Amino acid sequence: MNTEDLAAALRACAAGLLPLEAGTELLIANGAFLHRHDFTSRFIEHGTSISDGTTPMAAINWDAAITALHAGELPCSGGERRILQFSASLAAGIPADLRDIVTGLDNDNTARLLIAIRHAAGKRPGDYGDPQLPQAEKIGFLDRGDATSIAP
Repeated sequence: MNTEDLAAALRACAAGLLPLEAGTELLIANGAFLHRHDFTSRFIEHGTSISDGTTPMAAINWDAAITALHAGELPCSGGERRILQFSASLAAGIPADLRDIVTGLDNDNTARLLIAIRHAAGKRPGDYGDPQLPQAEKIGFLDRGDATSIAP
């Protein structure tokens, strides 16, 4: 499964559960993890929709990924570590140290995190009234044509 198909399968599985959608989108938007075989082979489970039996679905085993991260079995840069921890916190309720996460993020990941928080709160990217988040459409989070209300 290529990266785009994997992202679509992850989105399909998370659809309708706002915190899960937001955490999954944040991880996808970061751009690192879906390109890492050590992540995709160990922490992503594949299947198909039970409603039609043909729609590809995928889910991240957040608990296993965070356990491996904390055990030193999933090497990450500081930014990748922070994004994974925050994504897992949103998606699966895994506790995370927000002070550590937010004080070490670069501008692009900070914008992604803000979009994810709004998404989890029910304000999906592209909804009326989105704040002007700089560079949002350039950082991969709004790659599905949702960038209409976000200014560059």
